[in-house]
Amino acid sequence: MVQRLKQQYFENIVPKLVEQLSYKNIFQVPRIEKIIINRGLGDASQNAKLLDSAMKELTIIAGQKGVITRSKKAIAGFKLRQKMPVGVSVTLRDERMYGFLDRLINLAFPRIRDFQGINPKSFDGHGNYSLGLEEQLMFPEIEYDQIDQIRGMDISIITTSTTDQEGLLLLKEFGMPFKTN
Repeated sequence: MVQRLKQQYFENIVPKLVEQLSYKNIFQVPRIEKIIINRGLGDASQNAKLLDSAMKELTIIAGQKGVITRSKKAIAGFKLRQKMPVGVSVTLRDERMYGFLDRLINLAFPRIRDFQGINPKSFDGHGNYSLGLEEQLMFPEIEYDQIDQIRGMDISIITTSTTDQEGLLLLKEFGMPFKTN
């Protein structure tokens, strides 16, 4: 099944961006490559049950099983040894990526209390956008009774655009609710 946003990208967004940015070829139009959802868990090194519940929640949100991220080096101040679990990460591509982006824009953002829009200055200089969410309850798949603790997550949207301006135009066309100054 073709995702709604993927179809919208090829039918509406590509011709609009070719016209706005005066590209000669449709392959110059920026596109979203992947979406990475990351959740750092500082207490996971001491509590394996916490790691399992975080993995389960991220799997429900993303629709795909994640991987456990491990520490690269030992830090005594944090009671951290090398290769101890420190978080969970999921990389979404193609159909699942468009499905997640659709749910994020149309279901999760409207459920945030006092939501004014997301910051348009969170680009990295190469057209990639990152945002942090404070809780997982904004996703309708997560039930309040099923979670053990409210935890946030970081979402990175990786695009093929070369500048922040191109990335901003691309995400605006997808319907990302950016703040207006």
